[in-house]
Amino acid sequence: MIRSEEARRRAVYVAQVLGVTGAYFLAGRIGLMRQIVLDGAVVTPLWPPTGIAVAALLCLGVRVWPGIPLGTLLTVTEIGDAFTVSRLAIMFGNTIAPLASYALLRKVGFRIELARLRDGVCLVFLGAFAGMLLSSTVGSLTLLIDGKVPPGRFWLVWSSWWAGDAMGVLVVTPVLLVLRGIRWPRPGDRWLEASVLGITVVAASLIATRSSLSMIYLVFPVVIWAALRFQLPGSAPCALVVSVLAIIAGTDALGPFAGHSLMEVMVNLSVLNGCVALTALLLGAIVAEHRNIRRETEYAVEELEALVEQLAPLSGPPSERYEDRPGRHGPLDGGPLPDHG
Repeated sequence: MIRSEEARRRAVYVAQVLGVTGAYFLAGRIGLMRQIVLDGAVVTPLWPPTGIAVAALLCLGVRVWPGIPLGTLLTVTEIGDAFTVSRLAIMFGNTIAPLASYALLRKVGFRIELARLRDGVCLVFLGAFAGMLLSSTVGSLTLLIDGKVPPGRFWLVWSSWWAGDAMGVLVVTPVLLVLRGIRWPRPGDRWLEASVLGITVVAASLIATRSSLSMIYLVFPVVIWAALRFQLPGSAPCALVVSVLAIIAGTDALGPFAGHSLMEVMVNLSVLNGCVALTALLLGAIVAEHRNIRRETEYAVEELEALVEQLAPLSGPPSERYEDRPGRHGPLDGGPLPDHG
């Protein structure tokens, strides 16, 4: 029995590692569909594998970390270059960055439910902005040493690499954390409003990212609507839809991205995706936190009312009890008048 239980745990562990590897590789294939080549570096405005890696560590634990370098190895092989020392260094950077994000988030007591504002802030500044500094720095320095990136273009490659990795955490990780708590829908759920929201976010994103009238900020009212009404389960998918459609339009030089240089497109995409992700994540966390506080307050009031009812006397006020006791009669209740004489 003990051996079979141990074998089962090992099989589950191997399946989890292989699952992380496969998810990382598939996300990398999707990200490379919109790749941008800067000199000798391949970067993307949104790198989904970083979001996959951070979410896997948060949900499954640090023990599944071997799936990250394995997925990176498969992704590097997909690019077509031979496996060299520089590729090994990039694989190392792509592995330690999610691990650093995970360690920082665990250090501050991060909760994967994202029901508090502090959790959203920590995911933004520690999980995305701080942790992804490692992968962008290691990768850019490796390409600089190999001579694939000239010194004058180092900061462009570094910033593009960092923005793509950070956007992967900001956009993809919240969606995966939301999917972790998904449940079977109930008849009372707001399906009509959710359907209207889904259609609206797609339509608004297409208009904002493909119109030449520079209406890119048309998406923010929709994201705010999703956060206020559905919290993170509504705002996180909306942010993902907006980011994907914006990246497609940006890499195809459509709408507000037409006529701009590659650097300008990358900056605009990074700013737009970052603002959308921050709005969806932080506003959704704020609304969820306020609802939890209100729910806890209502529960505390109910407990206080129950306690007051338990401590309250079962009969009337003391004055009434005193007058109603048997044998006590006053001059107004028909009893005998006191004898004064």
